[in-house]
Amino acid sequence: MGKKLIIVESPSKADTIKKYLGSTYSVEASVGHIIDLPKSQMGIDVNDDFEPHYITIRGKGEILGKLRKLAKEADQVLLATDPDREGEAISWHLANALGLAPTDKNRVTFNEITKDAVKKAVKEPRVIDQSLVDAQQARRALDRVVGYTLSPILWKKVKKGLSAGRVQSVATRLICDREAEIEAFVPREYWSITAFLNPESSKKKVKAAYYGTNGEKMEIPDEQTASKIVKDVTGKAFTVTDVKQTVSQKSPAPPFTTSTLQQEASRKINFQARKTMSTAQTLYEGVNVSGMGKVGLITYMRTDSVRIAVEAQAAAKNLILDKYGAQYAPKSFRMYKTRKNSQDAHEAIRPANVSLTPEMVKGSLTNDQYKLYKLIWERFVASQMENARVESTTAELLCDKHNFRATGTNVLFDGFMKVYTEGSDAENKEKQTALPPLNKTDKLVCESIEPEQHFTSPPPRYTEATLVKALEEEGIGRPSTYAPTITTILARGYVAREKKSLVPTELGKVTTKLLKENFENIVDVEFTANMETRLDDVESGDVAWKQILRDFYPDFKADIDRAEKELEHVKIADEVSDVQCEKCGRMMVYKLGRSGKFLACPGFPECRNTKSIRVEAGVACPKCGKPLLTRRTRTGKTYYGCEDYQNCDFMTWDTPLKSRTCPKCGKALFTNISRAGRKTVCLNPGCDFEESAKKGGSKK
Repeated sequence: MGKKLIIVESPSKADTIKKYLGSTYSVEASVGHIIDLPKSQMGIDVNDDFEPHYITIRGKGEILGKLRKLAKEADQVLLATDPDREGEAISWHLANALGLAPTDKNRVTFNEITKDAVKKAVKEPRVIDQSLVDAQQARRALDRVVGYTLSPILWKKVKKGLSAGRVQSVATRLICDREAEIEAFVPREYWSITAFLNPESSKKKVKAAYYGTNGEKMEIPDEQTASKIVKDVTGKAFTVTDVKQTVSQKSPAPPFTTSTLQQEASRKINFQARKTMSTAQTLYEGVNVSGMGKVGLITYMRTDSVRIAVEAQAAAKNLILDKYGAQYAPKSFRMYKTRKNSQDAHEAIRPANVSLTPEMVKGSLTNDQYKLYKLIWERFVASQMENARVESTTAELLCDKHNFRATGTNVLFDGFMKVYTEGSDAENKEKQTALPPLNKTDKLVCESIEPEQHFTSPPPRYTEATLVKALEEEGIGRPSTYAPTITTILARGYVAREKKSLVPTELGKVTTKLLKENFENIVDVEFTANMETRLDDVESGDVAWKQILRDFYPDFKADIDRAEKELEHVKIADEVSDVQCEKCGRMMVYKLGRSGKFLACPGFPECRNTKSIRVEAGVACPKCGKPLLTRRTRTGKTYYGCEDYQNCDFMTWDTPLKSRTCPKCGKALFTNISRAGRKTVCLNPGCDFEESAKKGGSKK
């Protein structure tokens, strides 16, 4: 049998696949794209029917040369890049670069990196799907034309270094529009009254809320009205006038899509979208599991489908029967409805092997990998379980002429809730408990009554979770774009993160206003959503990819030409800090550079003083004892360095622990996370303390 070459994107994926195939297969990695549009120019010839000019990416020549050599020596070349538009385009570029015929069946895809899936895929290669490739080309070309044409306008008229993008500008607009709603919001006063009642038949108190007067629902507008109601009911008995009980079925949430995974990871384990996707990538490509070698733990993580393979459903049912009992397994498999305009090529995100429980693989995963795998595993298993049955009780009470209402819930059968319940974006959602037994005509004694003033709240600012949800609901972007879009608008300084909230900066507001006034379509939600639909039409083969550009460009070019002539320069005032320039005495201002915010003297060019923004890490430098500072690289990666960087060279990527110090030397401890696992280490050059987080015991 001849030698076969399989090409994937990443070395990690290559390592996982190698173990499933025999010695006749050689598995190599392209390390992402090898051919792409140049960074230095648009790369799309708008005067030649939008012809793209592809080049070999700088630094990839050696990899391409190696792959060409191996391809010549192989009897068959198989392209096993990711199963999406981007992966199809990488395979297409590789096929062209390696001289493979367009009619060759050399494309293999698998939704999960397991032995069965990989072996089945290599036996059933197909021709590269040109419609998928063209959909990627259309998106890439459209984004290039918008970004590389519009960004220079922003440089000239607003500020150097700015950028505009087809999806990022709409995302920024959503955040700016929400901030405008918040700023325009006028709060309205209202009051609530809560009575704490003691029933005769139970020691458990009943919490009843004011509902209305004379049987009509009413809102309490002010303190005067609230005080009158309190006066009316004080010292009087509350009578139960009606008790209603209903039993309802509660269904589980469907398994994860890219969007819902990012939302839930933000809510439940406090992961940013970028962190969720990078961690999911490692779980998909393969992790070294003790006793099993390298194993792909989840299915492909870029999907907007909730479909599940029948084999996976059967495996989940067997696990549920074995682990939880027959009452938790529904009689038939659950089918979930996929959203309109979703791409159904892939399954939902699920464990590749559901029998590998989070507890079984915990010792082989980093803390982040474990948290995310546990979330995915629990959501999937719960999605295949029986409904929960919940009894809801509503008691109507009357005191004087005022109506109060008490509600409670009682879980009769926990069903899927035994494993998992979906998170919520609602703040301070009160958990309901069961009411004590109540009957009509029961009298309850009021122990206390509490009036409370409230004001209506403005709409909440977007968080990463709610922004991803909004982008998906509006049809803006696709699963692969949510995380990079958020990363971009934060890096460009259009949006700042305050705790979990995304807040537009002055730069973001000014840029969005300029785009709304001069390039309405670029930041129009409906226009952008319709464009996404047209890109999907390219994928389905219904529209030629260049037609998208032909239809879009003329009006866009007219707007560009008009803006070049008519748009005046927009000046943005710098935010003044409370730090005084030690060279000239002026108050320094915040500026945005490649590595994020920094302080600069407003006296430029007479005074060129700048300094980084000081963020203390909360521990002392283990080398010299001076404060340790949190810093960032140009790419945004966090590291920690001594404040006295001119005399002390200490720096580390490891995260400092504020909760404890080294038991051997008393210096700061750090958390180190690597492929070998998570451990606590002392970085004092004269100390060798190290502790495994898995075992909880020191190694030295």
